[in-house]
Amino acid sequence: MAYKIMLDAGHGGSDPGAVYKGRQEKDDTLKLTLAVGKILEKNGIDVYYTRTTDIYQTPFEKASLANQAGVDYFISFHRNSSPMENQYRGAEVLLYDKSGLKYEMAENILGALGEIGFRDLGVKERPGLVVLRRTKMPALLVEAGFINSDTDNHFFDDHFQEIAQGIGDAILGTLDGGIEEGPLYYRVQAGAFRNRENADRLLYQLQEKGYPAFLLHEGGLYKVQAGAFLKLENAINMEQQLRDDGYSTVIVTK
Repeated sequence: MAYKIMLDAGHGGSDPGAVYKGRQEKDDTLKLTLAVGKILEKNGIDVYYTRTTDIYQTPFEKASLANQAGVDYFISFHRNSSPMENQYRGAEVLLYDKSGLKYEMAENILGALGEIGFRDLGVKERPGLVVLRRTKMPALLVEAGFINSDTDNHFFDDHFQEIAQGIGDAILGTLDGGIEEGPLYYRVQAGAFRNRENADRLLYQLQEKGYPAFLLHEGGLYKVQAGAFLKLENAINMEQQLRDDGYSTVIVTK
């Protein structure tokens, strides 16, 4: 029996969500929701939507729609915002609590977004959010970058299909949705830490220097890696750049 998932495009109608330079969160979330939904549908998931047009619903109405439909998972898409423009950037996933398959799914979504190039801000508990608290099934809220970050907006627009595909693949992979084994990628690992702060410190340092670095959480370790190459020679070139810059590295595969 196919999984049933309800996708929620955050805000809508009279509620634009966060607004920056005329850009409205409600438009980005709807675009992303429909794109991810299309990917899931093509892979045999029964997809339901809280909205497919620009209409307003309260968070309680969104949760009620999911409960009434009896879906297996509820995933809400948003764009983050901060008090000052260009203050923060990156993606995060919010949960009621860090337990069960929803936590694994959240980690997988962030891992996929990190591989594409988003800064990984981690999985966080937000039990007070209505769409996480009032839904009767596992629920996730994905913050796909900061809408008042020019860097995140450019990335969202320039890599939109990769972002949607990455999220879709992460969901399907968590559910064992029958994705075929993907190609072998070579990646350059610059560090592995048990302490998240140490990993973040190295991650931000590499990103500030222009390296395509991202963070993975595997086997209890926070791994800082750079690049994802189909050709080993390209990974070797990246490794040499990092070593010339003073970093100890190792090439890994995924």
